[in-house]
Amino acid sequence: MDDTGPGMASGVRWLLPAVLLLAAIVPVAQARTVYRCVRDGTVSLATAPEPGSRCKAHAIADDAAVVPNLWGALGVVQGTLYERQQDGRTVYGTRKLPGSTRVLGITVRTPPGSPAHAGMGTPGKPRTDVYAAQFRAAARATGVDDAWLRAIAHAESGFDAHALSPKGAQGVMQLLPSVARAYGVHDPYSAHQSIGAGARHLQQLQRRYHDDLSLVAAAYNAGVGAVARYGGVPPYAETQAYVARVQALHAAYRAALGGRAGASR
Repeated sequence: MDDTGPGMASGVRWLLPAVLLLAAIVPVAQARTVYRCVRDGTVSLATAPEPGSRCKAHAIADDAAVVPNLWGALGVVQGTLYERQQDGRTVYGTRKLPGSTRVLGITVRTPPGSPAHAGMGTPGKPRTDVYAAQFRAAARATGVDDAWLRAIAHAESGFDAHALSPKGAQGVMQLLPSVARAYGVHDPYSAHQSIGAGARHLQQLQRRYHDDLSLVAAAYNAGVGAVARYGGVPPYAETQAYVARVQALHAAYRAALGGRAGASR
């Protein structure tokens, strides 16, 4: 933490467990409202809905024993708290929007990631040379981020075209037979067909969840029914670990592909 004056430090301390630093700056009340906003697959927190983002309000009591983690399982998050004027009032948030000025730097430790499946070990380094043409083609055809598509494949099968899970998921993208049939896959062990169908499936999930990639990953792993039943990422240890794993891999692949160079949109 830096750039924190004596007065601000005492107020900020209330929100350190979840890094809801922004809520500590608004006037004290019985509860504070923090908005979790999603745009282009990235998460930010704000004291008011962000223009151009999909935001959900969370009311947090001042005397709450445990402050919720609204970031998700992202490991160590480093960022900046910004101040801006919106609709005639001062708003704080962690996304730099037009007219924002920097208030302070933040470092947040969210629940650490872990392997999505037992025995898979650590994620490992990005492998950008495996089925590169197929991933690029599928990304162009669907608008799914090339880096995101590769992150899912890496977590699911380690790019093994002949992978078969105990639950019957097959191929590079580990599609269940019912999902593969829905996307017209005739050979689930064809890397080309599997990657193409996986990209179309991810495209549909991103539309359903308005590009909230944590929900997309959760639904890919546990199914849309489980996400609907729990109103978000299900409390399954495997699914929560899976979401953390693919988020970490996504960041690694984006870096390996040159920032957003791996995205087709």
